[in-house]
Amino acid sequence: MTAHTLPRIFSGVQPTGNLHLGNYLGAIRNWVKLQHDHECLFCVVDLHAITVWQDPAELRRATREVAAAMVASGIDAEKHIIFHQSAVPAHAQLAWVFNCVARMGWLNRMTQFKEKAGKDREAASVGLYAYPNLMAADILAYKATRVPVGDDQKQHLELANDIAQKFNHDTGRAVFPMIEPIIMGPAARVMSLRDGTKKMSKSDPSDQSRINLTDDADAIALKVRRAKTDPEPLPSEEAGLEGRAEARNLVGIYAGLTDLHPAAVLTEHGNKPFSAFKAALTDLLVASLSPIASEMRRLLAEEGAVEAILRSGAERARALSAPVIAEVEDAVGFLRT
Repeated sequence: MTAHTLPRIFSGVQPTGNLHLGNYLGAIRNWVKLQHDHECLFCVVDLHAITVWQDPAELRRATREVAAAMVASGIDAEKHIIFHQSAVPAHAQLAWVFNCVARMGWLNRMTQFKEKAGKDREAASVGLYAYPNLMAADILAYKATRVPVGDDQKQHLELANDIAQKFNHDTGRAVFPMIEPIIMGPAARVMSLRDGTKKMSKSDPSDQSRINLTDDADAIALKVRRAKTDPEPLPSEEAGLEGRAEARNLVGIYAGLTDLHPAAVLTEHGNKPFSAFKAALTDLLVASLSPIASEMRRLLAEEGAVEAILRSGAERARALSAPVIAEVEDAVGFLRT
C-alpha cells in the first residue's frame, strides 16, 4: 500500500505548558500507534488556545514544548506532518466559510461551550462559541476522514459532519468527505495523584498531583511514593476497586502504560501491599517517560530544532490545504484572480 492511499488522520492538541501523564496516555501515545497505518497531521492548535487569553511568551514556549513532546514520544516528523495551526492560513479561511454554513441552533446545542463558559455566557469570547466551526475546518482543510477523539469531542465531530453535508448540499458539489471518529478503546482517564476523583491537570496548584513529561526519575519516584492510597492491600479482582478511586487510578495508569486490562494488572499485583505495587509502578513510569523527558530536553535546548520541524510541517500542510481552499472558493463563488 503506497503512502497516498492510506487514510488521513488529523488530530490536534492545545499548547498548554506542563504536559503530563494524562496528555501522554490520553492522546500522544495513541498517535504514535496510529502513525503506522495512516497518513497523519498532528497540529499544535494555537488558534484554539486564544479563545481564552494567553500570555504571549508562554504560548510560544508551550507551542515549542508540545511539538518537542510529540517528536520525543516517537512521532516521525519526516513521514508525518507536525505543525502549528496559526502557520497555515487555511484553518482561519475555512473556519470563516464554516461560520457562514453552521447554524446558531447547532452551536447552541454544544455542551462543551456551556461547560467552559459557565454561568457568565455573555462574557465568553465569540471564538469560544465558534470553536467547533474551527475544529471542523482543521479536519476538512485536508479532507481528513479519521479523527481520534475522546467522548468530550464526539459532539464536535458530529457537528463537523453536519457542516460538511450542508456545504456539499448548498453548493451542489461533493467537496467534503464524511469524518469517522477513531475511539481508541477504553480511554486512559488519568486522575490526580492527590485526589482520585479529579482529573490530572496542569492547573492543579500542587505539582505532586501530576507526573509531568519533563519530570526526572527522582521526581517520579517521590510523587508515586506520596500518591494518595488507602490502608487496604490491592485487591486481586476489579470488583475490589469499587469505591477506591485512588487505587483504581494507579492500577489504570499501570494498565495504560503496559496495554494490559486492569484485571490482568490485579492478577499480577493483587493481594500485595501498596508499597510493592508503587515500586513496580515507579519502575514502569521511569522506564516509559525518562527517554521522552531527556529527548524533549535535548530538542528544546538545541536552538532552532523545534522551529525547523514546525516550519517544514507547516509548508507541507499548506501544500495539502491549498487545493482544498481553491475548491471551496470556487464552490462558494469567490472571484479568483
